[in-house]
Amino acid sequence: MKNLSLILNGVLFIAVIILFFLVLGKGTGKVAGVGVKSGDSTKMVTLPIAYVNIDSLLLNYTFAKNANEALIKKQEDSRLTVNARARQLQTEMNEFQRKLENNAFLSRERAEAAQTEILKKQKDLQDMDGRLSQQLMEQQQKMSEQLRDTINAFMKDYNKDGKYQMIISNTANDNILYAGKTYDITSDVIKALNARYSKAKK
Repeated sequence: MKNLSLILNGVLFIAVIILFFLVLGKGTGKVAGVGVKSGDSTKMVTLPIAYVNIDSLLLNYTFAKNANEALIKKQEDSRLTVNARARQLQTEMNEFQRKLENNAFLSRERAEAAQTEILKKQKDLQDMDGRLSQQLMEQQQKMSEQLRDTINAFMKDYNKDGKYQMIISNTANDNILYAGKTYDITSDVIKALNARYSKAKK
């Protein structure tokens, strides 16, 4: 129902734009032409709308690729640290169990102290795992915010000539069911974003 409402709103918005251009007879840049029947003639109306495929942008934008690679590396390093500590703890637990089965502890108190130490290390490992997971989530959120801010700032600069009245993001065709290639500015945006990122790194 929500999607139907969004589609109807989109159709209504486009109809208003077409009416606006028919009344004022103005176009804003060469974006895409739509034929509108007016009496015996068909008038071409320019719609100042475009969309960017976010999936393609994230796969090809150098900043997004570098940030994602840094996040994956941190995740791998965290997993390596946790797994190494877990193996060490498992060895100590096996050793404790072996001593317990062979009555190697000189007193019950020493056995309980060893067990308490292992339980503490187990809790420390769980806490460390939780901390590392939290750090990863925070870094991912920070990366997403930086990426969004970078793209938003770029889009304002990209459209400083006012060529577009609306630039829509499209992810795996979720927002746009169909659009002509004329409306797709993804490759142009990726090229400009990468050029800007490369210049900023120098």
